[in-house]
Amino acid sequence: MQQFLAQTGSNSSAATSPPASPQPQPRLRQQQQQAPRKERDPQSKEKEAPPAAMADEHQDLTRAFAGLGGLGVDETALVSVLGRWRRQPEKRAQFRRGFLGFFSASAGAGAGIERCEDEYLLHLKAEFARFKDAAVLWAMHPWERDARWAHHVLHKAHPPQVLVEVACTRAADDLLGARRAYQALYHRSLEEDVAYRVRDANASLLVGLVSAYRYEGARVSEDLATEEAKALAAAVRAAPAAKLVQNEQVVRVLATRSKPQLRATFRVYMELHGKPLEEDLAAEPCLREAVKCLDSPPRYFSEVISRAFRDDADRQAKAALTRVVVSRADTDMEDIKDAYARQYGAKLADAVAKNTHGHYKDALLAIIGK
Repeated sequence: MQQFLAQTGSNSSAATSPPASPQPQPRLRQQQQQAPRKERDPQSKEKEAPPAAMADEHQDLTRAFAGLGGLGVDETALVSVLGRWRRQPEKRAQFRRGFLGFFSASAGAGAGIERCEDEYLLHLKAEFARFKDAAVLWAMHPWERDARWAHHVLHKAHPPQVLVEVACTRAADDLLGARRAYQALYHRSLEEDVAYRVRDANASLLVGLVSAYRYEGARVSEDLATEEAKALAAAVRAAPAAKLVQNEQVVRVLATRSKPQLRATFRVYMELHGKPLEEDLAAEPCLREAVKCLDSPPRYFSEVISRAFRDDADRQAKAALTRVVVSRADTDMEDIKDAYARQYGAKLADAVAKNTHGHYKDALLAIIGK
């Protein structure tokens, strides 16, 4: 699916920009001038459409259905083609035959039809659902929203990125609220579900992160920052003999210290070793995500958004765009926009407009603001 979308998008300039409207033919223009009020048969007009216009219509429908070059569905283009192709099944048949990869000739008892591929149906369902998901999540209480995301990760065996994100980027009271919402929704605690369902080396770290209620004052101890930066460096040197994520001191520091204190520790680590701690955690993705979230949420979220726009983005990476925009709209969206501009040299709103379609695009831009 990803390869087909990328190939189709690269082979057609219409995948990223709407095709130009065909100019009226001279004979049609003359007839319109002579009888401007006369009703014309729409079917006869379609029959007179030149091949170039027909190709444009096919590309309009391809973009509307496939979301080529972006996320979401171009509902306006889809509705337009529905009207233009009314009572013309032969055009739909031609469209199916030309949409290789999504439709294929059926054999056996179903011979003679162009069968819609199951993988495409799943893709189409996800693209049409993006606007609905964004609207529902936007309306939901933030605590319930975080609780439902955490439950989905734990019960669908997804990577723990969302769990780390919720635990490390929310204020102490908001994380506590999400834990309360989790209990109300699922009749057990978030901590016990993490402890029971995470069976790999990340379990201790994740339990510590979701259980935290961090001090949120501004007081920072430089002596403590130096001490714990050296402790983290010693743990890094000891790896891979022992996994860093299983190091009790590493887990204790990341799961209990305040965010200002941790940023001071990360700064001292950088000063002592000439590179950020996250670079030494390349082999420990869960630990690395936690450090990035604790150090600079706006920079972390701008990177998550950028990954959603990549050609090789998987379903989870694409879904992260909705999650970030909706969850950060009322907290640090302006900081994320600044971070995105610094990192990628473009305005976040422009990147969203370029890489999304339809009502989904309009919703995201309305939430982000200019």
